[in-house]
Amino acid sequence: MAGRPGTPFEVLLAFLRLGLTSFGGPVAHLGYFRSELVERRGWVSEQDYAEIVGLCQFLPGPASSQAGFALGLLRAGPIGALAAWAGFTLPSALFMLLCADLAGGLAASPLGHGLLHGLRLAAVAVVAGAVLGMARSLCPDRPRAAIAMAAMLATAAAPAGVAQMVAIFLGAAAGLLLCRGTGAPRDAIPIVQPVSAPAGARCLGLFLALLVLPPVLAAQRPEAVPQGLRLFEAFSRAGALVFGGGHVVLPLLHDAVVAPGWVPEDRFLAGYGLVQAVPGPLFSFAAYLGAVAWPGSGGLQGATIALLAIFLPGLLLVAGTLPFWNWLRARPAARAAVQGANAAVVGLLAMALYDPLWTSTILRPADFIVAVAGFLLLTMWQVPPLAVVALGAASGAALSLHTG
Repeated sequence: MAGRPGTPFEVLLAFLRLGLTSFGGPVAHLGYFRSELVERRGWVSEQDYAEIVGLCQFLPGPASSQAGFALGLLRAGPIGALAAWAGFTLPSALFMLLCADLAGGLAASPLGHGLLHGLRLAAVAVVAGAVLGMARSLCPDRPRAAIAMAAMLATAAAPAGVAQMVAIFLGAAAGLLLCRGTGAPRDAIPIVQPVSAPAGARCLGLFLALLVLPPVLAAQRPEAVPQGLRLFEAFSRAGALVFGGGHVVLPLLHDAVVAPGWVPEDRFLAGYGLVQAVPGPLFSFAAYLGAVAWPGSGGLQGATIALLAIFLPGLLLVAGTLPFWNWLRARPAARAAVQGANAAVVGLLAMALYDPLWTSTILRPADFIVAVAGFLLLTMWQVPPLAVVALGAASGAALSLHTG
């Protein structure tokens, strides 16, 4: 470790600043973390930071939030880890909770409908950019490109939530056969272990319990299952199966909340466009969805359940894997399986770009032009996502006035 032990309050303040200023998605977040905590504050060494990022990219879950959680753990223990998560997550989550109420009112007016449609156009551009970037980094060779294509075909043939889970696991199995030797481990100093092996094992056991027990309970007489448990099961399942970055949660959440009728399609896509405009983790979208799924006085309760459920699996995995990371990262089979799973999620995200985003948003030539313009601004001119979201919203409003 590079720096002295700190306090949870110090960690909270540092990550609150990051939660208010870190725009641009998971990859950009990791750059902000490095600048603030490695270069400016010297909390961890460059080697430790590289190992933390490697671990969080290895595991399913929100990589930037997991890295922040691990950094808080290294700095100030378990309370520091929770402080890091709260500081980084709550600003965007509270904003999205507020927007859950406003979005319904906006949709009632023609101008508001245009603004929400513009946010969906921005989401098309952002997800298309994510597909391109992830394909370049996660499918750089023929075997992984083939895994991505197979996952895309599988979800197109059977677009249910179970098909996506099966595609990820089959991608990992294909990686074991096709991807060995494609990702050699880095020469790095072993990371300092802030969690004991028994504590890590307990965290992994709790992760498995969360993965198995809520679906079993929810399947017993579904009509008698409380709404809170159903929300927890849906969001925890999505959070446990997200490989490859925050955008990959889109198809999982769509099946979890739109398919059963909890969240209307237009509200879902408008919220996904809106979350691109705020700093912090994309998983704060869960607060919006939880509030929409549980309207009225239960909105805050639904947002809280959804937010905790979607983050908890990934954070438990980080705490549980840290004691064993130095051993795990040297195993060729583990690296190959993760590479296969990562390639599969590129296919999942490509299908999500088509359905529901493209099919329900690109309705006329003007929509296509706005989406392509946003995509080019993101990928060719490196314009911040916030500017692309603003362009989408303004274009949607202008189009609504023109056609109205």
